[in-house]
Amino acid sequence: MEYRRLGRSDVKVSVICLGTMTWGEQNTEAEGHQQMDLALDRGVNFWDTAEMYAVPPRQETSGTTETIIGTWLKSRGKRDKIVLASKIAGPDKRLTFLRDGKLPFDAKNISAAVDASLKRLQTDYIDLYQLHWTERTTNGAARLGYEHHPEETFTPFAETLQALQDQVKAGKIRMIGISNETAWGAMRWLSESERLGLPRIASIQNAYSLLNRSFEVGLAEVACREDCGLLAYSPLGMGILSGKYIGGAAPASARLNKFPQFLRYRGSIAATVTEKYVAIARKHGLDPAQMALAYVNSRQFVTANIIGATTLPQLESNIASIDIKLSSDVLNEIEAVHKEHTYPCP
Repeated sequence: MEYRRLGRSDVKVSVICLGTMTWGEQNTEAEGHQQMDLALDRGVNFWDTAEMYAVPPRQETSGTTETIIGTWLKSRGKRDKIVLASKIAGPDKRLTFLRDGKLPFDAKNISAAVDASLKRLQTDYIDLYQLHWTERTTNGAARLGYEHHPEETFTPFAETLQALQDQVKAGKIRMIGISNETAWGAMRWLSESERLGLPRIASIQNAYSLLNRSFEVGLAEVACREDCGLLAYSPLGMGILSGKYIGGAAPASARLNKFPQFLRYRGSIAATVTEKYVAIARKHGLDPAQMALAYVNSRQFVTANIIGATTLPQLESNIASIDIKLSSDVLNEIEAVHKEHTYPCP
């Protein structure tokens, strides 16, 4: 396993990060425990979760993923071996069941969310605490097009940072991060923390894959120059880049068949581009999913690549991508497809 520094801290995290959002929906508690055992055995010390997981979000499963992690931590006694990340949900019309649907990033909500997560996780602290998405309307979730709403209000950056500082002082969180954010937002978090002497963001968790390289515009430079690297989620485009959906081959239980509301990577252009990437992999004797993950692993601005799996063989294969170094021929062929289809998932 390879390890990289998290922000400007002394904490080293595995380049492969264990994603957990299927636990409690597509995976049972026992299966989640098996995944954690395997990941740790393979050197994966970085796990990412969120208060709203499992996905898709619904009242019946909200918080279940953290609960599954908590029972593993209690039974295994290996909290010191893990760098644990979680997230606080922001405003979302789907989440009326979470804190009465009122989800600004103010002190009251941050305190309540942290305490609830700690209870479910059965731990005294969270290593990296992230804002899951922005309060303001923006396109940080990798959407093209930006619509400005000058009348919109949101919790001031300084107020949120102070609330997070209170949690750091209480020993409940160690570092902070952002997610689904823009370059403007990232720089505002950084400038406000510097101006006021408040916690500095250590990471940016945004979508990034061969099907979605929008992070490279603006945010990649921020990640490198400001030492707040990308935690890449959906590195396989929700499984599309494995090639298993080509020609309708995936079983009904596959995520995008089971949850047809996930539309981001399902368009006809994405399907065409995926076929081209799968062809490159097979031409060079590579597993398509491993090639796609190895590409993300190799990016200079990436701190960690968040992988998710519903089976142990999938997890084994995804973790093994860390040992794959793509040749210049493979990289050149990938770039040729990218130039032809720069943004296949509008």
